[in-house]
Amino acid sequence: MTHDSDISRRALLAGAAGAALTVGAANPASAAPGPARRHLPRPGGTGIVPGVTAFVQVSVATAWSEPRLARPLDRPSLTNPVDLDAWNAAMPDTAIRAWLSEGSKLETQAMFGRRVIVDRIDGDWARILVVDQPTPRDPRGYPGWVPVCQLVADERFAQLTSSTSTAIVRASRARLYGTPLGGRRGLPVSFDTALPVLGAGHGVVRVAIPGGGWALVRRRDVTLRAPGRKPPTPTVEDVIATGLRFLGLRYLWAGVSAWGFDCSGFTSTIFHHHGITLPRDSGPQLNTSGFPKVERSDLRRGDLVFFASTPGGSRIRHVAVHLGDDMILQSPNSARSVEVMSLSEYDTKGEYAGAVRVIP
Repeated sequence: MTHDSDISRRALLAGAAGAALTVGAANPASAAPGPARRHLPRPGGTGIVPGVTAFVQVSVATAWSEPRLARPLDRPSLTNPVDLDAWNAAMPDTAIRAWLSEGSKLETQAMFGRRVIVDRIDGDWARILVVDQPTPRDPRGYPGWVPVCQLVADERFAQLTSSTSTAIVRASRARLYGTPLGGRRGLPVSFDTALPVLGAGHGVVRVAIPGGGWALVRRRDVTLRAPGRKPPTPTVEDVIATGLRFLGLRYLWAGVSAWGFDCSGFTSTIFHHHGITLPRDSGPQLNTSGFPKVERSDLRRGDLVFFASTPGGSRIRHVAVHLGDDMILQSPNSARSVEVMSLSEYDTKGEYAGAVRVIP
């Protein structure tokens, strides 16, 4: 991926400095700090105690099944800021990458600005619950352990998330400029990251960041949504087009971002971007999502199709998007990437387990 040059970064910031920003907050005077009122964001780990609501302060936080399971090569994913490109580069071989799925060492991921509940603290690790990832495992959200340094408690940011317009990243990746969180090259953030809007003008949007302060993102990289407004009802083709954008992206166990998806992270993220919330995991997507089940003979384009661990088994191990004509769109395993292939060629062992229709 090509990074923005220092020249384009300076041009972006200079344009924003001279822009007359149109504020998107309920209370502009208190919500939109100008350059004179700029303050540095509080460091990760601030205010993190059991029971507090916190926010992710790194591009993507990776949640482990237990604290301190990581290998030395996983360190780029454990810091603040993270370097997920370096982490991916450290796992070129299938065996090295598949280690993450052995024994389910990873649980899920949560993107920059996502709300979490801090459940427990163990040294420099926090057990969190990702509130926008439904799971039968806990009604509060999806559980996992992350480094405390990747979280921050911020009541003002929490208030802004419910009172202002929202900028949702529609580019595969975008960069937040003008914040020290990401250094001089800007903080990279993933597709479907959502942040409160403080103002917009001259091709940029000013957004609040967790821990205080603000950042600038290119207007072309985000979709703006007014407070309380839901996204337009998607068509099947809308969701499929979103999924096809990630063809070739290497699989990552527990992944939910543009740095890598697992199978259910892929389906839940592309539907979430269009305002449809699915359970985080494939089994609940089939069995507890509430979407109507459909027979294989009645499959339509856009249905979710599921596969069991054994023929006729009840344990669901995989989900894909049906494209029609016996084709599926999927993120299958650590050896492969987001791809389109034949359902029949994929299901050589007869492990097909059912389907649901998310969009009528």
